[in-house]
Amino acid sequence: MAARLRLPDAITLATAGLRARRIRSALSALGIAIAVAAVVAVLGIAQSAKADLLTQLGEQGNLLTVASAESVNGRGIPLPATAEPMIARIPPVRTVTAVATVENVTVRRSRAIPAVQTGGMNVLATRPSLPATLSAPPLLGHFLDATAEHYPMTVLGFEAAKILGIGSLETPTQVLLGDHYFTVAGVLAPVTVAPEIDLAALISFGQAEQVFGRTAEPTRIYLRADPDQVAVVAAVLTATTMPDGRNDVQIRRPSDLLVARIAAKGAFVGLFLGLGGIALLIAGVGIANIMVISVLERRGEIGLRRALGARRRHVALQFLLESTLLAVLGGVLGVGLGLLATAVAARLGGNPLAVPVAAPAAGLGAALLVGALAGLYPAARAARLSPVEALRSR
Repeated sequence: MAARLRLPDAITLATAGLRARRIRSALSALGIAIAVAAVVAVLGIAQSAKADLLTQLGEQGNLLTVASAESVNGRGIPLPATAEPMIARIPPVRTVTAVATVENVTVRRSRAIPAVQTGGMNVLATRPSLPATLSAPPLLGHFLDATAEHYPMTVLGFEAAKILGIGSLETPTQVLLGDHYFTVAGVLAPVTVAPEIDLAALISFGQAEQVFGRTAEPTRIYLRADPDQVAVVAAVLTATTMPDGRNDVQIRRPSDLLVARIAAKGAFVGLFLGLGGIALLIAGVGIANIMVISVLERRGEIGLRRALGARRRHVALQFLLESTLLAVLGGVLGVGLGLLATAVAARLGGNPLAVPVAAPAAGLGAALLVGALAGLYPAARAARLSPVEALRSR
């Protein structure tokens, strides 16, 4: 009667072999787990960051900026004073606001800080409509109101507040703009699509003229249009801003920066997945090495099984299952670790948790494939052992 080995029996034999060498099996599975966790975490973290960028893209896709084409380092020739109200009259335009660079004015915490240490910060005159137009609510305090037109008050951008070391407004706080102290009324939330706001101290146009002699002409205008009319509005902005056509202007869509960041993240994902694949390959080689050693150590067991009627394919199946089960156990652990790492990274980064369904499946599939391939040679070597020679080696 031909010997038969049912799959449940084969799995029982394979698990018994793994349990007999617990530490060795655990270390081998850990190698697979680390590699799979890296793959899952890379996909999950990238997807979470991409989800956040896509959310911002949806929110900022209808934002346009207008600036003088002759600007240098953000300090351009002022736009006409009529540009802002004229743009506001374009029917699809929802909101509009303007800022003006106040040149040669430093931002410092006090006079003890050298004037040359600007930290990249500058002073911008702005309208009260800026937070609504840029979707940038104050994190602390409040934005500039009608009072700020007559009194020295400023609102700091998010990065400017960090540079100046201002994290609370529980007590009255002042900063030095040029040679004049201004009371800090608030701190804005980060503005991803307008980094120049993050590094600025914002004051009213009234104070810019009264204290620094800055006229009311803006240097940059921000506007939001109906989402399905953005291209139409962009096409008429140049003529609306400069009706006489004497100077050209730059029309930009800041959300293009978000699209570029999404593309850049996709490129880095490919790189890290390649590194994860290399780690998985190394872990597979480690399993293959462990299984070859296991075959050498268990030649007596193999010979006894062959002498009792086990076929070559039965022996091969046992060792192939051991290798595969070892990799699958590591894969399951790795998927769990990868999901945990993704959740922690998303929470720390303030991103929504988004894990592609393919990530856990890809991790387990890769572990299964690596385990099967790693077990092929040891299984074939075990199957080729002669029962007589195997029993002699006991």
